[in-house]
Amino acid sequence: MRHVIALDVGGTGMKAALVGEDGTLLHEARRATGRERGAEAVVDGILDFAAELYAHGAEQFGAGAVAAGVAVPGIVDADRGIAVYAANLGWRDVPLRALLGERLGGIPVALGHDVRTGGLAEGRIGAGRGADRFLFVPLGTGIAGAIGIAGTIEAGAHGYAGEIGHVVVRPDGPACGCGQRGCLETLASASAVSRAWAQASGDPDADAADCAKAVASGDPAALRVWRDAVDALAAGLVTALTLLDPRTLIIGGGLAEAGETLFTPLRAAVEERVTFQKLPHIVPAALGDTAGCLGAGLLAWDLLSTEVTA
Repeated sequence: MRHVIALDVGGTGMKAALVGEDGTLLHEARRATGRERGAEAVVDGILDFAAELYAHGAEQFGAGAVAAGVAVPGIVDADRGIAVYAANLGWRDVPLRALLGERLGGIPVALGHDVRTGGLAEGRIGAGRGADRFLFVPLGTGIAGAIGIAGTIEAGAHGYAGEIGHVVVRPDGPACGCGQRGCLETLASASAVSRAWAQASGDPDADAADCAKAVASGDPAALRVWRDAVDALAAGLVTALTLLDPRTLIIGGGLAEAGETLFTPLRAAVEERVTFQKLPHIVPAALGDTAGCLGAGLLAWDLLSTEVTA
């Protein structure tokens, strides 16, 4: 059975699958990224994991994978197949596509940015299915975005498109690692909510999920923290929809797991801010933490399709 390798590399864990031509998940596996061992060990771990997946496919289906798709965090040069930089993995300028191709016997390999790859999956088979224009925004440790146009993801001229987390929404706000102040992700990411709630509650171990539970129970301090985050998020999203005019706005990541505790006030806050803009459908992501892996599989099949028609 023809299949591809799909691999989603995260800061702490890797998710992988063998994916059939019809999108069926034929095999799934997970393992730790092992970033504490250093960047070189992380790369070796990726190569070993991919080789094991190839061997498993060959044993189970009579032939190895025909291509591979890999999603990685940070700055990615997808055209050249280079993982340029990832702060949480410690690597710079890793020729990952070439390394994987060599390890896997020369099969074609597609390399993609994790959020854009997840957005590709949400757009084609998830919450954005059928939408000609969408914006996918996962709210996790940081905030990024994927701009979907007619079934593809717009990477931008230099591969930086969609970095909505670094839109400044509060010019006098907290310092951001990018060098600016008041970036959206310093105020509305899951990490930002966790920090604010830990301070407000006096519990250093409290996180965003705890804050959401306290909001649902009507805790006044939690409501203030939550309202501040939602207001900042709405400001950033309205900037994005003013520029991009998406038909569907897909919100994912850990913060979206709060469900209507997030979506009800967020929809209201966005609606309050729009003037001439058209309101998009604001919906939760459908694929959860499998989006990146599923998107990596789509990248691999797209690559094969492109090679056939070239």
